[in-house]
Amino acid sequence: MKHDDCLFCKIVAGDIPAAKVYEDEHVLAFMDISQVTTGHTLIIPKVHTKDIYDTPEDVASELFKRVPKIASAIKKAFNPAGINLLNNNEAPAGQSVFHLHIHLIPRYKDGDGFDLKWVTRNDEFTPEKLQELANSIKEAL
Repeated sequence: MKHDDCLFCKIVAGDIPAAKVYEDEHVLAFMDISQVTTGHTLIIPKVHTKDIYDTPEDVASELFKRVPKIASAIKKAFNPAGINLLNNNEAPAGQSVFHLHIHLIPRYKDGDGFDLKWVTRNDEFTPEKLQELANSIKEAL
């Protein structure tokens, strides 16, 4: 289902041009206009789904099973040292287009335009605390 106010739905419909990398009946992959690093590619489901929380399993399956193929093509085309797969969900996590999308961001060297750092807090999380957290998630399933 297309959402008239969704940028990515407009790309899928052909109303807005994009530099397409891959397309089939379920997904579309195209170049991110920001090109954080050379080869930065987005993969989206063709059906509108806001984010990972809103995505039916069959849509997620079709989307994610194409990720290795596109990532391998990026590796072959640009020979990056590595690649980050990134998905932002909701505005506080950095989502700015509210249509599920996976970023494939090739990595070349330090200072290549993308920096992903987090602080490890191993001393705060004992094995018991980790199990407590795991149990909370299990109960929510």
